[in-house]
Amino acid sequence: MFELTDVSYSYNDTPALRSVTLTIEKGESVSFLGANGCGKSTLLKVLNGLVVPDAGTYAFDGNAINRKTLANVTFSKRFHQRVGFVFQNSDTQLFCADVFEEIAFGPRQMGLDQHEVEKRVCETVTLLGLAGFESRHPYHLSGGEKRKVALAAVLAMNPDALILDEPMNGLDPRTMRWLADFLIHLNSIGKTVIISTHNLELVQEISKRTVLFTEDHTIAADLPSSALLENIDLLKQVNLVDQNFRARA
Repeated sequence: MFELTDVSYSYNDTPALRSVTLTIEKGESVSFLGANGCGKSTLLKVLNGLVVPDAGTYAFDGNAINRKTLANVTFSKRFHQRVGFVFQNSDTQLFCADVFEEIAFGPRQMGLDQHEVEKRVCETVTLLGLAGFESRHPYHLSGGEKRKVALAAVLAMNPDALILDEPMNGLDPRTMRWLADFLIHLNSIGKTVIISTHNLELVQEISKRTVLFTEDHTIAADLPSSALLENIDLLKQVNLVDQNFRARA
């Protein structure tokens, strides 16, 4: 589904990714793991077409993703419908007057009629436990509630792949547990799920495969999550854990 070959990206003269080669198949669950500033969030933005690589190539379902293809309105709209992106900071994503309009925005951009839009809003509101929130302004919601609305807004477009940037950040333990279980459920019904995270406790639960990044913005390892988390020396080498870290039994 996702294929990157020698992808590099810099912010002005500051490298964020260096020669990243990676393939993610349809239906996989993959975590990106690494210290702050290693390039995880930038790679997620590349996958979603929010930034275009300075070098290398990126293809989604065999179609090149670059400035030229993304300039095609029809192609770009279809691509962003199939690849949903949930930002790390929900306030960055939420901008409508109320929760109903927030969730309805994507389906309306897809050109769906009002009946189908209302149906999708109703379904996602029910799915994420947001019934009764429809008329509330997102600004007045809690952090966990905002995260649910941002997720609902993406799911209302029924994407094939869901990309989430540090989705557990700022959540209380109960909401974190709910989100982990929800992501596992989405993957079990065939959705491709890709996340960046620092949460070593949940990585093995929510993803079968983990890609570990170095502080030099390259890939250090690409392994089954259970195997990666057992390699304490490797986790120490990339400064993700300290000498006192012990793997969970």
